[in-house]
Amino acid sequence: MIFFIVAFISAISFSVLLNVPKNQYLYCGISGTICHIVNKLVLSQGYSDVMASFFATLVLTFVCRFLAIARKMPITIFLISGIFPLVPGAGIYYTAYYFINNQNILALEEGLETVKIAIGISLGILFVLSLPQWFFDKMVLKKNPKSKKEISNEN
Repeated sequence: MIFFIVAFISAISFSVLLNVPKNQYLYCGISGTICHIVNKLVLSQGYSDVMASFFATLVLTFVCRFLAIARKMPITIFLISGIFPLVPGAGIYYTAYYFINNQNILALEEGLETVKIAIGISLGILFVLSLPQWFFDKMVLKKNPKSKKEISNEN
């Protein structure tokens, strides 16, 4: 439970650092928490860190696209803040640490794992962002007909 609270607070803290509008802090925190929950669920099923990061990023990017439409904000506000708990910072640190201590095999192992996690995160974002916008517009705007009128007036 404490990990989810820490993920929520870290996502909000990162939002503050990025100058996200104050009325979006809660949603940024929720996106970070969702990402962390999915990551822990996938890890608990016995999958690797790479797969857990990939699936967590898929879910996070879906949530962020919905939030971007519903809140009428850029997706990057929610995505960057939400992905913060997944970033393999410890892997980068240990890669440098082992390299400096001349433990090249350990540095290589840790570095490759970190790169695989980063690629998993990138592919998760890429897959969801490659879906057409109308797919998300229809799902979100069905619930809020007022927004549908506003969008049709803009076209």
